[in-house]
Order: sequence, then C-alpha cells, then structure tokens
Amino acid sequence: MSEKHFPVDEGKKMRVRKMFDNIAPRYDLLNRLLSGGIDQSWRKKAVRVLHDERPQRILDIATGTADLAIMASSLQPEKIVGVDIAEEMLVIGRAKIKRKGLEEMISLQAGDAEKLPFSDNQFDAALVAFGVRNFEVLDAGLSQIHRVLKPGGRVVILEFSRPRQFPIKQLYGFYGKHILPLVGRLISGDDSAYSYLPESIQKFPDGQSFLTELERVGFVETGVRSLTFGIASIYTARAT
Repeated sequence: MSEKHFPVDEGKKMRVRKMFDNIAPRYDLLNRLLSGGIDQSWRKKAVRVLHDERPQRILDIATGTADLAIMASSLQPEKIVGVDIAEEMLVIGRAKIKRKGLEEMISLQAGDAEKLPFSDNQFDAALVAFGVRNFEVLDAGLSQIHRVLKPGGRVVILEFSRPRQFPIKQLYGFYGKHILPLVGRLISGDDSAYSYLPESIQKFPDGQSFLTELERVGFVETGVRSLTFGIASIYTARAT
C-alpha cells in the first residue's frame, strides 16, 4: 500500500521526534525508574513469543535506544534492523550495541514507521515496543509493517494499555496524571514528554479495538495478552 494514501501532519511528527531527541540521554533511566524496572520484563516476554519461530531477519520498529533489538539477539537471527525517527536515541542505541559486540548482527538507521525504507517481504518478524502509540496515522504504520513482512511473518507489538479493574484503574490514572509527569520533568528537563505519555495511552485503541486495526490492514491470527493488571499488552499477528 502506497504511503500517498495517508495524510501526514509533518508538524506533529517533527514535535514527537524533537521530544524523543530531547529526552534521549535520560530515556533508559526514566524507563527503569518510572516502571520499577518491569518494562524490561515486558520486553523479554515479547521476544519470547518468537522463540520457537527462529526468525532470521527481524525488524525492530521505533527501536529507540535498542533495548528490544539487543534482547532479540538471544534468538540468534542472521540480522536485526532497528529503525527510529529520533537520531539522538539511535546514537545511544549504537553505543550500547557496540559495547555488547553486536555490531555485525544489529544495525540501526533513521526511518519513519509510516514510510519504511525497505522493499516488500523482507523480514521474517517485526517487533515494536511502545511505538505504535506514536504513529501519526495508525493504519499507515501497520500497513507498512505488513508490507515488509514475508507472508506468514509474525509481528509482536508491546504497548501500554488502560487497566479496567478497580482499584488498579484509579491508581494508574492518578499515577499517570500526577506522578509520572512530575518525575519525568524533574529528571529529563522536558515539560511535555511525560505529560504526552498518559495522554497518548488514553487515545490509543487498545485491546480488541487494536486487533481490529491489525485485521483491517490484512493481518490474521491476531491475539492479545494482558500484562501486569492490564497496564501493558502484547499483541501478535501474522502477515498474509
């Protein structure tokens, strides 16, 4: 599907890129602090979904500082390619990859999830951790993932969701509205980044609604697994 069918608000895309570039130096620290380290456990669970499939070429979309790409190296693929629109995040990711001696397996490049710079049917699997929420046009990004996957290729998406049960729903709402923006601002120095996070979670079509979005662009065998009282979810699907 051609990108020209999707309207793109470049102003918003540029703001998101600038926001992540600004917080890049403190991004990993904030993730560990604000999640109590559980975000790493969630990423490991996402990677384990692909364990039995042994994909040889993996695409990590919205790779950020490459945490998920580095974890995916445990699958022993031939190649992992990470893409992200925020170059400052990639700079940190490349340094981490170099320290771990994974340069031959993992490469990172700047790229827009809604205009992936790859030809059709290139990858056996695709991973996205906390990135689809930031797609400018959701069906454009999902269509691009479908396009670059080989038929039968698996996509695994880890994303925040909205808890529904009392009292987790109320506690999570208070945390997202008051605690997270305050701590995020104090450590990152960015006034907008950690108020944007809870706002984007509220707007994201989670659960069955997101499975419907995946199916709309051609994915099959869709499924969702709730994590940690519904704070996050792992979505899976196959390309046709």
